[in-house]
Amino acid sequence: MKISKIVLHNFRIYKGVNTISFDPFSNKNINIISGKNGYGKTTLLTSLLWVFYGKLISQVEDKYRIDIRNSGGYEGYLHSLMNRDLASLPTESTDKSFSVKIQLRDIAIPALTCETITIKRSYNLESKEEKLNILIDGIENELTKEVGYDLFINDFILPREIAKFFFFDAEKIVSLAEAQSRDELRSLNRAYSEVLGIKKYEELKKNLESLLTKLGREGISEKEKVKLDELIKKEQSSARLLAYNLEQQQDNKEELANLRIKVNTLQEKLIREGNAITLEELTALKKERNQLQKESISIKSELNQILELAPLVIAGNQLKKLNEQVEKEHTDEYVSSDLLKRELSEFSKSVLAKLNDTDINDKPLISKILNSSISERFKSKASETEILVSFSEEQYRDFKSIYRNLQTTYSEQLQSIVQREKNNRVLLSRVQNEIRQAEARKDNHLAKKLREERDLNLRLINELVEKIDSLLIEQGQLSAQNNSDKKQVSELDKKFRLVDVDNKKTETTKKLLLKINELILKIKEEKKYTLQKALKLSLNKLMHKNNFIDDVKVNIDKDVMDIELLDENKQQIKKDSLSKGEQQLYATALLKALVDESGISFPVFIDSPLQKFDKQHSKRVIEQFYPSISEQVVLLPLLQKELNEEEFNLLKPNLHKTFNIVNVDRNSSTIEEIEFMTDFKSLKSESYV
Repeated sequence: MKISKIVLHNFRIYKGVNTISFDPFSNKNINIISGKNGYGKTTLLTSLLWVFYGKLISQVEDKYRIDIRNSGGYEGYLHSLMNRDLASLPTESTDKSFSVKIQLRDIAIPALTCETITIKRSYNLESKEEKLNILIDGIENELTKEVGYDLFINDFILPREIAKFFFFDAEKIVSLAEAQSRDELRSLNRAYSEVLGIKKYEELKKNLESLLTKLGREGISEKEKVKLDELIKKEQSSARLLAYNLEQQQDNKEELANLRIKVNTLQEKLIREGNAITLEELTALKKERNQLQKESISIKSELNQILELAPLVIAGNQLKKLNEQVEKEHTDEYVSSDLLKRELSEFSKSVLAKLNDTDINDKPLISKILNSSISERFKSKASETEILVSFSEEQYRDFKSIYRNLQTTYSEQLQSIVQREKNNRVLLSRVQNEIRQAEARKDNHLAKKLREERDLNLRLINELVEKIDSLLIEQGQLSAQNNSDKKQVSELDKKFRLVDVDNKKTETTKKLLLKINELILKIKEEKKYTLQKALKLSLNKLMHKNNFIDDVKVNIDKDVMDIELLDENKQQIKKDSLSKGEQQLYATALLKALVDESGISFPVFIDSPLQKFDKQHSKRVIEQFYPSISEQVVLLPLLQKELNEEEFNLLKPNLHKTFNIVNVDRNSSTIEEIEFMTDFKSLKSESYV
């Protein structure tokens, strides 16, 4: 199957009628549609998916499901597909409709002989009517009407479950290599089953299981039937609620990831503006400044106190002499001489007074002896320590404490306080500088707008996190309820006996189920080994590291599929340890292996090719992958970045046609065919200079 013609009419940036014709075909399978970023390469892929699947485009890739949700629903999304210039004009002045038409050739459809199939999907903004038409050899066919257009495309043209393997962004297919969670591995298994034709057997198995359950309930009483029906409805209701909960979680997680990317982008813009500070952050800075100022006052007070002792330190030797004097006076345990004189005089007077009352005759002699003794005593004291400071015991202890402090910790205390004051001064200067810068830019309206948008998104992120946590709690409750409902239905089912007339049907269905299970298992095992072989062969062809991948192992467990890459020691190579280029190469090899195994002949469209590949890998992909992946390959590169002149020359032997997307104005592009033998420099000049 090949695409012979694509016609775009007012679809997004493609204003008016734009036609891409691949006729006439040749034995060369590669086509190039080049254009700058924003000119319409990705839009072209979107148009192809929309013409095939319409509203069901959301089932092809999560990107479209998110776009539809962000547009407020499918109708809002359709409005976004209309060319902007035309959408803004009055209704009476322009046609308010857009369409995509695609013509296919060389199609093999069972029981239907035809040369061409034309599919056209259109939408009118005024009537809000979407139309899908399918013509076989230019006329309508009853078969397509009877089957239904959407079902006909899905069953006979290209199943939507595997469309992403034929229309893809080469950089984004690394998600195939990064699949690690159970949900991602289930998704890979579903695509695997669809590509390899297993899905039909699995659907038949489900239908047989439903039939078996239905037969088992035929012989029950009306009362029991009512009870069972109620239980089944209850179980189905809890299952739907659980599924809805999981879908909400997935939507919220995707939205959360998008918001975080948006916040990071806004933060980068704020940094470029030179002002990423918020009002709250400015308030916090001012609070920090006030605290530092208080600390500065406290430190200076401590410094003043300790500097009061500085004169003593400066005194040096004099302080030392003072300490020696104090020590001597304290050691001698002295008594003041004046006090002693007074006490002794009083003592003498008291003795003499008492002598006057006695019969002793020579009283003058006794007085002379006393005075002489006192005088001699004071003369002997003159040779002892001279009293200079006369400290009390408390004064002595205070002085010694200060003296020891000056000898030991005073210097360290002073240095510590000085260092604290210095650190505080530096911090205070930095904070004051940040405050001045922030206040100097407070009138930057762009920065203010960016901050407001960032803060709004941060609030939305917090709300989403809380919502996800709430949904997780609800999921546990719903899961428990659903399991309980299933158990009740199962237990009630066991009590029912089959009626005789259904016994044979039941036995036959069981035998069919057994056979279908064996057949599915056999197909999976056979396909598993062929897939392993094809993937290993593709990897060895594309990878430039010799024997880097020694073996490939495909593991299938019920509804989960995982692929292991093994080195020469049979040790698993973690896919997240691969470089981005190697991951893309692995995903490319997997895609080729799946397409080869599917047997489906359909054109492959690749956006952003070769972006993550080095020179050697690019050469291998051009020579080994593109010529063999499909009979018709369409590359959508950004010249010089995703396809250089050397790579273009490597493509020439297999190059069929070359097109260039030219931007007319902001909302309008056209597609022009260029002679494919035109020199690459000329092509580059026309596209980018």
